[in-house]
Amino acid sequence: MTALASILHVVLAITLSPLLLGVINRTKAKFAGRTGQPLLQAYYDLGKLLQKGAVYSSTATWVFRAGPVVGLAATLIALAFLPLSGAPGLGAFPGDLILLVYALGLLRFMTVLAALDTGSAFEGMGASREVQFSMLAEPVLLLSLAALAICTGKAGLSDIFASLPTLDSLQWVPTALLASVALFVVLLSENARIPVDDPNTHLELTMIHEVMVLDHGGVDFGLIQYGAALKLWIFSALFVGAAMPWRIGQPVMDLLVGVGGVFLSAVFVGVVESVMARLRLIRVPQMLASAAVLALIAVIWAVR
Repeated sequence: MTALASILHVVLAITLSPLLLGVINRTKAKFAGRTGQPLLQAYYDLGKLLQKGAVYSSTATWVFRAGPVVGLAATLIALAFLPLSGAPGLGAFPGDLILLVYALGLLRFMTVLAALDTGSAFEGMGASREVQFSMLAEPVLLLSLAALAICTGKAGLSDIFASLPTLDSLQWVPTALLASVALFVVLLSENARIPVDDPNTHLELTMIHEVMVLDHGGVDFGLIQYGAALKLWIFSALFVGAAMPWRIGQPVMDLLVGVGGVFLSAVFVGVVESVMARLRLIRVPQMLASAAVLALIAVIWAVR
């Protein structure tokens, strides 16, 4: 049953990840008193993009074409090691959390390279901001996972999240609480959500992620959008793993609860985007630094 749950998790993530964007948009629409987009709008958009051809600049090299493909492949690799509730990672092994972080780093690296390969100063500006903020977000992610690893004494993501409920509450609850808050901040930052970035903005001076992919179109842009949805699922699952580590005892039922938690985190993202404005760019590093402090306190609590 455990192996079945792991396979089912990958299938559900591949199938349902675009639905997270619909949940976020509908939540924001409810707060604004609007009907909002259809829940399946992301699927419609992906379907249209995959039916179109791609246009390449004469100055772009193979790096530009490889960016979306390698980025999506890196995201799928990260997904293969991602646990969710009672479903361990499909390829779980001790130390897989490092590989997961590196796979997500490869996704960002290829996106930045593809943006720089266009030769556009505008996309280079977005790439510079992406690297700056990721330089602060990655330590927060690693510190948060390290705190949970120290707390449980395990080195694999699946073992870490499975061991949390077995510990004394005074031992893991403060660590998991601090780590989950830090992971949620990383979720907002790494997925270009408000208050770090606005995925719906068209104001050039404030764009970060969207400006890096302006020259992509058709199938390539569809791969980027789908990879972004999978990335949102991955960070939501990590957040749920720290914030909701409880188990029913049946792997498949635990997985369904975890999937519900992932969609609940999407609702939470929609609420945050509805009640907060986008931060000024100079304030984003301060927010990530605050998350780093929380993650560091979680580490200190775990080793005390």
